[in-house]
Parts: sequence; C-alpha cells; structure tokens
Amino acid sequence: MGFLASINNENVFPVITLSDSTTNCSTEIYSFGALLNKFVVRSNNADLNIVVGFTSPQDAIENITKEFRSAFLSPFTCRMNKGKFSFDDTAYQVDKFFIEPHAIHGLVYDGVFAIKATEQTETFASVTLTYTYNKEDMGYPFSYTITHVWKLEANNKLAVTSIVQHQNSAPIPYAQGWHPYFSLDTDLDDCMLQFSTDNHVEFDDTLIPTGAIIPDERFKDGVLMKDIFLDNCFHLVDERQHSCVLKNDAIALTISPDASYPYLQIYTPPHRKSIAIENLSGAPDCFNNGLGLLLIQPDQPTIFSTTYAVTVLN
Repeated sequence: MGFLASINNENVFPVITLSDSTTNCSTEIYSFGALLNKFVVRSNNADLNIVVGFTSPQDAIENITKEFRSAFLSPFTCRMNKGKFSFDDTAYQVDKFFIEPHAIHGLVYDGVFAIKATEQTETFASVTLTYTYNKEDMGYPFSYTITHVWKLEANNKLAVTSIVQHQNSAPIPYAQGWHPYFSLDTDLDDCMLQFSTDNHVEFDDTLIPTGAIIPDERFKDGVLMKDIFLDNCFHLVDERQHSCVLKNDAIALTISPDASYPYLQIYTPPHRKSIAIENLSGAPDCFNNGLGLLLIQPDQPTIFSTTYAVTVLN
C-alpha cells in the first residue's frame, strides 16, 4: 500500500505519522494541539522538513506559548484587545493567556485531541482528531466541538479540514486559524512570497487593528523577501484564488485555503530562518472590530479547509 497512517504511543501524548512510500513524503501530527509538527519532502536527494516544530510532545507542552509553532487558534485568532469583548449585551473577560496587554491565540492551542480514526488507502492516508471545549475559560462560556481531518495525498499534498459545531441554545461568536512556521532550508531573504491582496489591516503599536485599511500591492505578483519584515494581516481579495506561494530556487510551498479563510497573517521572525503564514477566518480582535467574525448556529457544522502542497523545483 502506497500510503500509511501510524500512531506512536510511546510519548506523553500520541504522535501520528502519515506517509507516502512512493515519494518518501511524510507528515507528523501531534494529538497535543492537533498541530502539524513535520512535513517532510524529498529534495536534492535528501529529506527536507519544511515545518518548524518541536523535538517531542513534551517539548511542545513546555514551549507552545513561546512562539505558538503550528498552534490551532480557536475560538479567536491572534490578539483580543485586553481580553475583553461584548456579545448580546454581555461583557466578557478572557483569562487564559496574555502577551500584555492583550489575550492571544485563543483557548485550545494546548488541548489534547482524541484520535477518532485513521485511514490508509492507495491514494491517501488520514487521521481524524476531535476535541471539545467545555467552557474552561469563563470569559468564553460557550461549549463547542472541533474535528480536524489531516489528509496526505499524492504529489506532496497535505490538507486539513476542520468542522466546528455546538449545541448551545443560540449562535456563538467564533473565529479560527492556524499558526505554522515554514522554512525552505535557506534564509528568508532568498525566498519569494506571492499572494492576492491589495491591502493590509493597519495595527497600532500593540498589534490591534486601528480600523484603517492600508493599500498594499507588494505581494500580488510575488516579491523577494529581502529586507521585508512583517507582522501584518492581509485580506485576500480574489475569492477565486486565495493561494499563497513561498518559494526559493529549489522548492515551492503553495498554501491554498478555501473561502472560509479570507485573511492571511504573516510574521517574519528576527532571525530570518522561517516565516509564519497563518490562514485566519477572522482578523485580529475580530470579536471587537467584526472583521470576519462568525456567528455559528446551533447544530449546524461550520467547515474550514486549507491545503499545503510542495513542489520540488530542482
């Protein structure tokens, strides 16, 4: 069989490997956080992991909040202004994690997901993971269940589909995203970045949107990242094509979200060895500014999907 799905239970939490024996492409997914820890492809006769991850689940447990590498962001993305929002005439205060003065990156990034199923066929390998948030933070007193399906297919293609649903008596406010860091084995200055946008969301000096939208067409046709430093949120303006491409002379990564992820947060760390490319359903602080905020109806699944595909260029 060309594709395999295996589970390693020797760690503090299970590690799932999806692999394609034909191309030696493989991915490593932690049940801790449901995070993508490795995405390995064959390049220049060597294995290349394009995801900046952790050495072990224990490492992830201890260090997830340092950079939020590959973290799943839910039920809000990026920053929430001082951890406060109002909904249906009620004020709420989120408590979980702050980079002062704001709450950051949601409430379930360190949730331990249950492995619901694995599947392996001649054409794909997949794992289904599920987690229920049960009002652990009273600043967000709305329970909901998340199901992620990670699926590895031919041609170095990895998709993740998320299904969010709840049984509260009324709609709940919600946004989600992913926070992976990618490295193509060269300095970021030697990489090109391209995606379809003509603006970015203006931030204040604490990375909260001001309400202004700034024209920005640098990335429409692709631009070399040399001397470009980002911690910005972009609105993907072309609904027909939301793909983002990061590439150098040897390899290209294409990230293709569906319409459920209309925002793209890009962060370039000072060391210039990697880049965070984050698909978001809503902009930072959307619980207050409304940019992409969803109201999920009871008993109506809401689906989000994105795909990561790697092309070896030489």
